[in-house]
Order: sequence, then C-alpha cells, then structure tokens
Amino acid sequence: MGKYKGFGGSGMNQNKKVSNVVKQAQLMQERMENVQAEVEAQTVEATAGGGAVTVIMSGKKEVKSIKIKPEAVDPEDVETLEDLVTVAVNDAVKKAEELMENAMGEITGGINIPGLF
Repeated sequence: MGKYKGFGGSGMNQNKKVSNVVKQAQLMQERMENVQAEVEAQTVEATAGGGAVTVIMSGKKEVKSIKIKPEAVDPEDVETLEDLVTVAVNDAVKKAEELMENAMGEITGGINIPGLF
C-alpha cells in the first residue's frame, strides 16, 4: 500500500484534489472581485423626513450627493436638519452594505466569510 494509506489514497490523487480546490478558490475569488467592482459602481438612495433630505451613495459607501428641500431649512431649527441628514446617510450606508452582502451571498452561497467585504 501507498505511503498515504490512511488519507484516502495515493499522494498523487491528493495533489490533484488540492490543485482542483485551489483552482476553484481562484475562480471564486475572481468572481467575487468582479461582483464587488459591479456593486461598487452602483448607487443607492436613502431619504429622511418624507423626502426632505435625499442621499445618493455608491456601493463603495462614498456619498455622491445630498439633496435638501428648501422647506427643510429652518434657521431656527438646525438640529432637525442635522438629524435628517444623519438618518439619511446612515440609511444609505446600510443599503450599500446590504447590496454588497446580497451580491456576495449569491457567490458564497450565504456563507459568511469574516473580513470578506
């Protein structure tokens, strides 16, 4: 019997299996990089205050624009406007993260890989 009897076969078969696993991992990594680039190029939109504040953010979580309706600007109540902007930005970040998680989940089959994105 071969040197690797307790490990399911000859060393040559094990090398082929390892090689196939490495190739599959490389293909998966390429797919993930492509999907990540596609998601980063997309945008998400979030609003607050019934549309008083709108934030457009990229899939890379970069704010592209913030729109504020004139009626949302009250010099006597700046705090409310600040709160609306904060809510809209945080919601946009959440949507961008979900966009990436969903896209990557399709590739990984829903397996959570720490530090992946």
